[in-house]
Amino acid sequence: MVNALLQLDNISFGYGSQPLFADTSLTIEAGEMVGLLGPNGAGKTTLLKLATGALRPQRGRVLLDDRDLHSLPRREIARRIAVVPQESSTPFAFTVRELVSLGRTPYLSFLGTESAADRRAIREALEATGTASLAGRIFNELSGGEKQRVALAMAVAQQPDLLLLDEPTTHLDLKYQIGVLELAQRLNHERGITILASMHDLNLAARYFPRLVLFQRGIVADGPPVEVLQSRLLSRVYEVPVEVGILHGATHLSVLPPAASDHSQHDPTSAAERDASVRPVVHIIGGGGSAALLMRGLADARIPFSIGALNIGDSDHALALRLAAGVISEQPYAPIALETAAQVRAALKRSQAQILCPVPIGPGNLILLRLALEAAQTGLPTILLEPASATITESDAASDPVPILCQITARDYTGGEGAAIYNALLKSGAQCAREIPEAITLLSASLKASDQQPAREHNL
Repeated sequence: MVNALLQLDNISFGYGSQPLFADTSLTIEAGEMVGLLGPNGAGKTTLLKLATGALRPQRGRVLLDDRDLHSLPRREIARRIAVVPQESSTPFAFTVRELVSLGRTPYLSFLGTESAADRRAIREALEATGTASLAGRIFNELSGGEKQRVALAMAVAQQPDLLLLDEPTTHLDLKYQIGVLELAQRLNHERGITILASMHDLNLAARYFPRLVLFQRGIVADGPPVEVLQSRLLSRVYEVPVEVGILHGATHLSVLPPAASDHSQHDPTSAAERDASVRPVVHIIGGGGSAALLMRGLADARIPFSIGALNIGDSDHALALRLAAGVISEQPYAPIALETAAQVRAALKRSQAQILCPVPIGPGNLILLRLALEAAQTGLPTILLEPASATITESDAASDPVPILCQITARDYTGGEGAAIYNALLKSGAQCAREIPEAITLLSASLKASDQQPAREHNL
């Protein structure tokens, strides 16, 4: 990667004769905010210690700006990398201001006196973390959430390029968990501090970290939340069944025990993702919750999309209003009107690709499939998102449409017309994807093949 700030290059490490991980590579670019996930004992804290130079890999190298970390003076490392541990305490009665001033230690002169620049950095760190009002308080008398913010203030006073957080929300109540992560997010956005944080709470990780690394004695998955937070991966790594979805009214992924439910909060990235000035490059046909994960995945991948037609009140409709660059709406429980169909035809004409989600097919939305077929037959790249099924193998998806059509027939309530349209779509060159990452990969390849040109006008 270009702008690589931290690189763990084929590192291996273990304690005694017990290996913990081997030949592990991870690159963090400057300005990224990365969440490190994994169960207890997976090696997350060890990985952070290797990243600071506190531990030395048994094989491989740790690079900071392409320089071997262990060749750098500790003073320089302390200026570039700051660490916030799980818990902070001190045997002395330091005030908050005194503790935050310790973040300036790598910059102090031989005599240890503070300069004007040091005092300014301390003041700005207190203000940035909302701890200025605590400056005169004794650190050990603070609450857990206040201590964590002060620890962040000390790290900010270092003016680091890289901030490592080791389970920063441990032992904190919900208010302080959110407060600490929103503070970290603000430091990343406003000050450009690169952040790598080990996390236990998968839901908070999905909300605040654009990139996640699932770690279990090595990297299991690395990418945006929609790629990493997959039920099959999490169930295997954490050894417990989980479900992944998007709760009603939410925009972020949620990880739940099977059949559990919860409420959601505002996604801080949604405003940028629904920027009305962005022109969609792909149109989605979905509904009934079938497009929720796809929309989240496209938003994470920064691929602008339009969607519709969706009935107002549909679970996909509420999410689309927050994530999509364009939403075509229809009245609740109503079939697709001719005027609405004209809007869909126009959206397809402007798009560079279309994705059909596994929505139940009925007389009310059959016209959408007809429009999708028209677009495919005029050359619009088409992807059929079909959920993973034991009846569909790799060779099936590549050469034999029968198993896929059997799956589609099960949700076709039009007497077979819907399945017939899907068969025609397959014959016209539509590609099948069984999971969201696969659909996004196919879409990206299609966009790349067209050299990322502005949306083509299809003669519909």
